[in-house]
Amino acid sequence: MLDDGSAVTVGPVTLDRRRRAVSVRGEPARLTFSEFELLACLLSSPGRLFNRQELLRAIWGDSAYRDPRAIDVHIRHLREKLEERPEAPQLIVTVRGAGYRFQAA
Repeated sequence: MLDDGSAVTVGPVTLDRRRRAVSVRGEPARLTFSEFELLACLLSSPGRLFNRQELLRAIWGDSAYRDPRAIDVHIRHLREKLEERPEAPQLIVTVRGAGYRFQAA
C-alpha cells in the first residue's frame, strides 16, 4: 500500500495520499472513500492482478464481511470517473474470473 505521505503517478492518474486527492490528465477527480482506497491499492502495484478478496481487504480490512461483487460496482464507478471511454477501459482492466489490474502503460 502507498505510504500516507506519498503521491504516485501512473499513466494519466495521480493519487496523493496526504491530500487524499486524485487527478486524471491534470483534472481533479472526486472519489468516494471506497473508490480512493481501491484506486490506492491498484496503483500500489501497477500491472499486478488483484482478486476481489484482496481489494475488499484493502478497503475495509478483515473485520467486516462484504460481498465480493461490491468491488465490481466500485470498479465501474472508478472507470466512469477515470477512463476516457468507460465502456472500453484502458486503465482498469478486468481479467475475467480472476480480478482487476491497473495498466501501467
